[in-house]
Amino acid sequence: MSRSTHRAVGGSTLALALCATLALPAGSAPLERSSGPAAAPASPAASSLQGQSCNDNTGDTGSNSWLSHAELGDRLHRLEQQTRGTVQVDTIGQSNQGRDVWSARVGQGDKVILLQSEIHGNEKTGTHALLSLLKEASKNSPQAKQLREQVTIVAVPQLNPDASELDRRANDRTWDEVVADFPQLAGANAPWNYYTQPRQGDDYASQPGFDVNRDFHPDLDYVPSAQDFPGTSADPGWYIHPESQNIRDLYTDLQAEFGTVDTFVDLHHQGPCYLVGDTGEEVTLSLSGKFVDIENHTQYDKGYDLEYSKRLNVAALDALRARGNSPFGNISLYNQEVNLPGTALGSFALNGSGTVLFEVRGQTQSWGAKKKGQLVKAVETGLMGIVTSVADDSVDELDPTRYDDIPPTTYPRN
Repeated sequence: MSRSTHRAVGGSTLALALCATLALPAGSAPLERSSGPAAAPASPAASSLQGQSCNDNTGDTGSNSWLSHAELGDRLHRLEQQTRGTVQVDTIGQSNQGRDVWSARVGQGDKVILLQSEIHGNEKTGTHALLSLLKEASKNSPQAKQLREQVTIVAVPQLNPDASELDRRANDRTWDEVVADFPQLAGANAPWNYYTQPRQGDDYASQPGFDVNRDFHPDLDYVPSAQDFPGTSADPGWYIHPESQNIRDLYTDLQAEFGTVDTFVDLHHQGPCYLVGDTGEEVTLSLSGKFVDIENHTQYDKGYDLEYSKRLNVAALDALRARGNSPFGNISLYNQEVNLPGTALGSFALNGSGTVLFEVRGQTQSWGAKKKGQLVKAVETGLMGIVTSVADDSVDELDPTRYDDIPPTTYPRN
């Protein structure tokens, strides 16, 4: 079903009610990098701020503050039991080291929203936020019941559990293991995103791994070929890892069921010390809907819709700014000069999904669990803004040019 045929009623009441619930006080990388995209000049006010309330090298992972793989499994299956199956938990595959990868589904509406967290194991707020969203959407309230009639939410809270358990960016897999799975790659060079040297405090020399978020290809039926290695960041990936294959297969299953995956949201983290334009305010999270230069990838275009992606981002922005004069409104626009067809966002955008990137402040190796409650609540709030606007079709009324007015991310100088 196309987005233009989706219709619902009574949405504004639904949005206000659900967003208000998630807005209660919490209690107290390119897509890959902790240093951010190419640095933009910072204003004098921004430069002087660095170091006053931000430290980008704390060395505090705060590992005990985040959910382990086993704890996540317990939470998901308990939620399935408590909701008597309103939330449906499935195993969509295993990681390279044999850990289950779960999806959780709620709703039966004809608009599907696919949400993903922890493709990088040191980027963890999204996992907690997705659990909260699932709880909210599965309630017995009239608003939640209406939401479930309008949309189907499918969440993958921890796509890369091996990396999560290691509290690092990359998965746990060697090039030899890849070649064993794909013998046609024997003799090819290992891909450019294979980590074998220390990175972000992790020793990949003794335990190598790959950045899974560079392993996606816009051709969802692509078969790895030796001629496509080692590749570059501007090239598609290869689907050579169980983790990327798992979400690709879930995506194609949803395409078969719904005709299209309307919306895909990928939850990430970046460095902790970035600023909102020239305001001198520290970024809570950055948003983006653009991940490829479409003119370079027209052969893969199956309904690329940047305008819809921009509207989705504006929906998240409005929900966060509705929290008033607070850090929840400290939102910046992620670097727009990226061309990354090998990311999940780039690949799925070329397949016709509206896409949203959340880049939350601070990965575990630099920021630990600082401001965890506030940051998780920010992700929850932005997600609910997207979900409710898709549910009631109000996303179609948003002005996509407002996306371009989001202040850019700036990077303070020392």
